[in-house]
Amino acid sequence: MALNIKRPNGTEDVTPKNISKWHTVERIVRSAAAGFGFKEIRVPTFENTDLYTRSVGETTDVVQKEMYSVIAKDTKFTLRPEGTAGTIRAMMQNGLLNDAMPQKVFYILSCFRHERPQAGRLREFHQFGVEMAGSALPSADADVIALAYSIINELGLKNIQLKINSIGCPKCRAKYHEALKAYFESRKDELCDTCKTRLEKNPMRILDCKSPICSEIASNAPIILDYLCEECSDHFEKLKSYLTALEIEYTVDPKIVRGLDYYTKTVFEFVTTDIGAQGTVCGGGRYDGLIEELGGNHTPALGFGMGLERVILTMENQGIAFEEEEGCSLYIAPMDENALPYAMKYANQLRNEGFWVEYDTVGRGLKAQMKYSDKIGAAFTMVLGDNEISSKTAKLKNMKTGEQIEIALDDKFIGSFSDIAVSEMFSGVLE
Repeated sequence: MALNIKRPNGTEDVTPKNISKWHTVERIVRSAAAGFGFKEIRVPTFENTDLYTRSVGETTDVVQKEMYSVIAKDTKFTLRPEGTAGTIRAMMQNGLLNDAMPQKVFYILSCFRHERPQAGRLREFHQFGVEMAGSALPSADADVIALAYSIINELGLKNIQLKINSIGCPKCRAKYHEALKAYFESRKDELCDTCKTRLEKNPMRILDCKSPICSEIASNAPIILDYLCEECSDHFEKLKSYLTALEIEYTVDPKIVRGLDYYTKTVFEFVTTDIGAQGTVCGGGRYDGLIEELGGNHTPALGFGMGLERVILTMENQGIAFEEEEGCSLYIAPMDENALPYAMKYANQLRNEGFWVEYDTVGRGLKAQMKYSDKIGAAFTMVLGDNEISSKTAKLKNMKTGEQIEIALDDKFIGSFSDIAVSEMFSGVLE
């Protein structure tokens, strides 16, 4: 009986047909990050579970409902549900925070959350993210937002709105929590069971609940901006002035709190209406207490995460073109077994020079080889038989125009092919 094996629900395969979409986005985010002085970091796919319960927060949906955890030899590990906690742990453990500040890193990684799969929301998803540690100033907030804004523009995304908010510091948030608690207490019986627990531990998490009833109740709750202390209010006002100076349009949305407990002061989201309900393509903010919470010295920090699947989905829905993958430069068609070693030799020579070259490896006849060459989009074909081998000359056929040019199969073969490939006669064939 044959096994019916399929990919797990909530995951996706990226086939060669679609990989150019990912390469397009990854090239752009890497280039933009480098321009802002961010360097790549790579961290493990799983961490000790305590890292996430302490950083993300025990009352968040992520920790309570969505994490993939396993116990192995009495140690509890969790597949990373987000990129910040593991990256900050790595920066601390590897001494990056002892170097010149600010420290700026970026990553491209997969994350895992047990959620109901839908468009723009998967159980395994991919993030581009940045983290900046060592600056408490609102100019750093503006710089990080400017990086995200730059990427969105470079990708060509349209109808993207930047929403910002401040959720204050522990000092002013304590007063806000009291106001929230008083408000939600009056409708406690209507809250979901999860939010009833949050009401005692962290009432701000109710604002992020996905339940329609809780969301409706939260819509009229007090807003944090009315409770900011002088320092947090000043920080937020300066951020707004910097964004204006950078000509980055924004909307203040007091309902943005983000779904993770480590955030302080600035939070922001870039949102689109072009991918349905899951419209946030990028979100982040400041988390000044996280490094200290994880055992380090007090170090202000901030960053963002950008969902790559959502970015690609938005680009598709908006009809934005992706970069095309480089095509096959040359297909060498040996006419028989005697010609095959020569085809292999010439292919290898050109491959060593960076060209994509193919030859027959499945025993096709010449006609079938030509069809295959056309299917893989080869720019040129070259047939090798006894005549070509004995005369040490062959004909290159331009598959786009049908024109043919004779080429010598000698020590100048590589140079001759390179010249032909980039010549004006064949311009555009290998683009």
